[in-house]
Amino acid sequence: MVNTLILSAEGGPSPVLPHTSEIILGLVAFLILLFIISKFVAPRFEALYAERTAKIEGGIEKAEQAQAQAQKLLEQYKEQLAEARAEAARIRDDARAEGLQIIEELREQAQAESARIVAQGQHQLDAQRAQIVAELRADLGRTAVELASKVVGESLEDETRRRGTVDRFLNELDAVAAPASK
Repeated sequence: MVNTLILSAEGGPSPVLPHTSEIILGLVAFLILLFIISKFVAPRFEALYAERTAKIEGGIEKAEQAQAQAQKLLEQYKEQLAEARAEAARIRDDARAEGLQIIEELREQAQAESARIVAQGQHQLDAQRAQIVAELRADLGRTAVELASKVVGESLEDETRRRGTVDRFLNELDAVAAPASK
């Protein structure tokens, strides 16, 4: 009906509607083109699409493997870090213990040296005391002999008598001084 209206308005074939032979020829060309596209072009597109999909999936798989490997390396790093921290703590503790041991050894050496110095000083004091006591005894003996000679009026120059008298006097003096000092 549309054909009839278009033909009737102009009085001849319609410029919008093609001829039947052109429609058939266009349909045959379309079918040949469709066959060529489906036979040659589409499989290549499908192959490229499959290859690209495989690459993408392979890339994703590689990324997942890399992620897993990175996670594994991270765990190893954390373990090594924990071991290093434990080792550092152990070294610090060993150093502290060694430092305390060295301090204790130095303290013991200082105490031993102090005791040795005190003992040496005590020995020197005892030696000096003995020397001073001996000198004082001799001086005291001479002075006592002189005083006794003057008091008694008798000569106490005889060495044996003088020593006996002086020693007896000093012994009595020591006996009196010993209870008083305790």
